[in-house]
Amino acid sequence: MDTTRPVEIGPGIDIGARSYLERVGRAMPDAKAAEALQTLHFFGALDNFTKMFDIRNDDTVVFLLDRLIDPRVVSAIDGFSRARGPKPTAIVYPSCQQTEIPESVKPILDRATFVVSSWFCSVIDPHAIKLRREAGQRWVKITYFRDLDLLDTPQARFPIELIGEIIRATAARILRGAQNGPMTITDRRGSNWRYDIKPEWAKELLDNNRWRGELTAQNPGSYVHYLPTHGPNIYQPPSPKLRGGAPVPVNGTIYPQWAVGFPRPFSERIGVRWEDDTIVEVTGESSDAEVLRDMLGGGKLIELGCGFNPKSPRHTIYPAGPNSPGALHYGIDLAKPSDYIRRMMPNWEEPPVHMDLVTFDSTVMVGDVPLITDGFLEALRDQPVIRLAGLYGDPVDLLEGWPE
Repeated sequence: MDTTRPVEIGPGIDIGARSYLERVGRAMPDAKAAEALQTLHFFGALDNFTKMFDIRNDDTVVFLLDRLIDPRVVSAIDGFSRARGPKPTAIVYPSCQQTEIPESVKPILDRATFVVSSWFCSVIDPHAIKLRREAGQRWVKITYFRDLDLLDTPQARFPIELIGEIIRATAARILRGAQNGPMTITDRRGSNWRYDIKPEWAKELLDNNRWRGELTAQNPGSYVHYLPTHGPNIYQPPSPKLRGGAPVPVNGTIYPQWAVGFPRPFSERIGVRWEDDTIVEVTGESSDAEVLRDMLGGGKLIELGCGFNPKSPRHTIYPAGPNSPGALHYGIDLAKPSDYIRRMMPNWEEPPVHMDLVTFDSTVMVGDVPLITDGFLEALRDQPVIRLAGLYGDPVDLLEGWPE
């Protein structure tokens, strides 16, 4: 390169190349934070950590773990618990893909008051649900805390009080819209999906600590995620009792952009069609479509997950879908175990009878109330959310400065 020859860098602007290279090094701030800022951020994350793991000196603490979790995570929670008094009992299984609480574990689990779990069955196992509901056990699920280095991420230090306010604002929109339903999902690819939600079904969905914005394991019966990124879900099937045993009225087609376990977003417009909450058709001719056709036929939607932590990476969809506000994952219970999942993700944090489809740009309406517009969670611009964000920093940075 001739460093003496003038280089045009804009209309009518010439500057010697050497001078240009010396004076213009970059256009964005250094991505690596200064040491002082790293320390400031780390202690912000520790504040969230101590709030989430609300262990008390009279607790009986049980860990339900798997062998693949970062041992530093176990040591961190163990040491924190011991500093407060309780000495945890750890039950370690080869995998966290447990679909139910084993009988041999129940006697130990029954004595617990505080449970930390990496197991898939934590939220759905009837015995665990009973222990939370009747015995008041407090649970922390650590699907998103399998690596201690996650404490150094923006999502770990995002104020949990603010996440709670975002969730409450979203819940208010769901309740308001469900008065004249339905819930619909559309996008630029032609998705046209409908759930005929009823007001009493919306109330049942929102009747838990997470939808109330209570994100610490403080109150009896609480169930929370740490890191505080995952859910709660904007759709779950209403209970059979509430719907009178009738099929769940979920119908229509979604054109997902990606799915967990697929190395790249889909290059083809693949359609997934539901009739009465059962997948009856998968369209497309690509190899990805063939895999999904074999995998999804007869599957049922058990959750429609939306993230609420604005600092969760937008396009990180492993292990259970994106957790950025407005990005959706469609959690499907498969009719049979998938050999594709077994081959591609033998150590996945979920069992091979589950799949998460993903969209980033959906528009979700509940009745005439917008929940998500082109992938943007509307609650982020509700005034109570913005006011609370102002107590912690710049609301625009906190709520709309999404990591990619």
